[in-house]
Amino acid sequence: MSESASASAGHRRAQRHLPLQILLGFLVIYFLVPFWWVVVNSSKDAPGLFGGGNTLWFADQVDYLGNLRQLFTYDGGIYLRWLLNSTLYALAGGIGATVLAVMAGYGFAKYRFAARRFSFAVVLGALMVPATALVIPTFIMFAQLGLTNTVWAVILPSLLNPFGVYLMHVYARDAVPDEILDAARADGAGEIRTFLQIALPLMRPAVVTVLLLSAVASWNNYFLPLAMLSDNRLFPVTVGLGLWQGVASGNNAGGTSLWSLIILGSLVSVIPLIIAFFSLQRHWRGGLSVGGLR
Repeated sequence: MSESASASAGHRRAQRHLPLQILLGFLVIYFLVPFWWVVVNSSKDAPGLFGGGNTLWFADQVDYLGNLRQLFTYDGGIYLRWLLNSTLYALAGGIGATVLAVMAGYGFAKYRFAARRFSFAVVLGALMVPATALVIPTFIMFAQLGLTNTVWAVILPSLLNPFGVYLMHVYARDAVPDEILDAARADGAGEIRTFLQIALPLMRPAVVTVLLLSAVASWNNYFLPLAMLSDNRLFPVTVGLGLWQGVASGNNAGGTSLWSLIILGSLVSVIPLIIAFFSLQRHWRGGLSVGGLR
């Protein structure tokens, strides 16, 4: 093929992809503009927020350090406690849900036992039930057990992740060949050793995915801790910011200045999720490489 023909073919492909690239560009702008708004307005004080200036650009005075100092000292430093609570709930709920999902998904995929099809059908049915629809029944059950207004009221329900079980089942079924497991058993490896040393490394990309999804869901959980907790010292950052928003929306003297803390607190609460995503990204690549080599 001549150079002119190759250039013509490349030009036609670029024209075909142009509408898709334009659409993706609009989507990128659509998702980045709210984040940019939060970044910009986190640098402003109360007069800068409500002074009628450009909300998508910085004010004359940028004071992130001063705003951060005010955020972490307001009301006795309660925001830091909310941030630590969210970290506890995300780590405990994310890791616990991942462990249960990995074991359940692997068991459904690689073992034959009584009522296996029915049990997996129940898991699939649980996917169709909105999590918010279970909050009130869960609250009634935990109230009877005396566990409301405790950290367990937030952590224990977060351990159940039907989507994680389904994802691990699908991935383990396709990524872990039965022949490798049979060979390990023939060499004398027990079931636990076979799972930990053979199956688990092959499932690493799915494990990291379930861990990230579970941790993010626990971090962003709002309705469950709102219903379960009454002590504001146990609130996660989502419920705490909602509490501040309710205060700021009222006709109180400190409401105007509180909005700047709410916006900055929202930005700070997103940073751990960004760090977690980029930290776990290398495990996706590494896990996919291991799967390809095997």
